[in-house]
Amino acid sequence: MASRSGSRGFDPQFGARPLKRLIQHAVVNPLSRLVLQGQLQPGGLARLAVRDGQLMVEAEAVQ
Repeated sequence: MASRSGSRGFDPQFGARPLKRLIQHAVVNPLSRLVLQGQLQPGGLARLAVRDGQLMVEAEAVQ
């Protein structure tokens, strides 16, 4: 739910509870997919980036 100001992760009625769902949806789930698909290896780097207003999770090999 969004607040009246349109910010995600906060609702006047529920406080920051929607933030947990936002983090799960935008960070944890994509990060888990990268691990399961083998794109993020042990010792690899996970980077959060904002592109076109969307939070992206990217995997990068560390040398």
